[in-house]
Amino acid sequence: MAGINAARKAQNKEAVILDRSEGYIGVLIDDLVTKGTSEPYRLLTSRAEYRLLLRHDNADLRLTPIGYEIGLIPEERYQIFLQKKDLVEQEIERLRTSKVRPEPHVQAILESLNSVTLNNSVDALSLLRRPEVEYGHIEQMSPSPLELTDEMKEQVEIQVKYAGYIEKQLAQVERLRKMEKKKIPDDIEYSEIHGIATEAKQKLTKIRPVSIGQASRISGVTPADISILLVYLEHYNRVTASRG
Repeated sequence: MAGINAARKAQNKEAVILDRSEGYIGVLIDDLVTKGTSEPYRLLTSRAEYRLLLRHDNADLRLTPIGYEIGLIPEERYQIFLQKKDLVEQEIERLRTSKVRPEPHVQAILESLNSVTLNNSVDALSLLRRPEVEYGHIEQMSPSPLELTDEMKEQVEIQVKYAGYIEKQLAQVERLRKMEKKKIPDDIEYSEIHGIATEAKQKLTKIRPVSIGQASRISGVTPADISILLVYLEHYNRVTASRG
């Protein structure tokens, strides 16, 4: 990240900042900047609040677009990535619209899995959501016309089975990003803000967070401190705008 941003600064481009939902390196950098460390830092998965999104199987989905945008991913590799992404999306949509009928071979597969057999036709997506049913079983019940690699099939299964949990985490990420968009001016004097705890003032002054989101992750800064800071920033912005 240091090398990337050194090059971008030389090119007069904005720095690349990975947030906590995009990669463990983003978690590491944010922790070291906002929380500091008095002992050797070990990046454990438990340090990340979005572990369901930071999986090894979706690293390319998370990071390839960023790498391509900043010039680290060649066009050929990017096109291969787009093809994979498109095929996975096509297959999930196919499963959503394809009906599996209660035919003998389907019932036999479900019985072998100790899964409830079918009384009526159901979409393949619903079947794949059953804990005991894997994508390989769906292939036997409803073969795909698409040429999918094992990696693509794994991605389809993960996205289908954990869709509800993934959507919840994405909603959490969106709420966090709204906090990150609330920027804190560089010239804020935290010592002048009444109501914020002394420890919080000291931490905020030392770290100088760039956003409310970052400020909220500083140890020693409470939700009450953040609420007071938000009120102060609203007043500060109004005064600054009137002067301008």
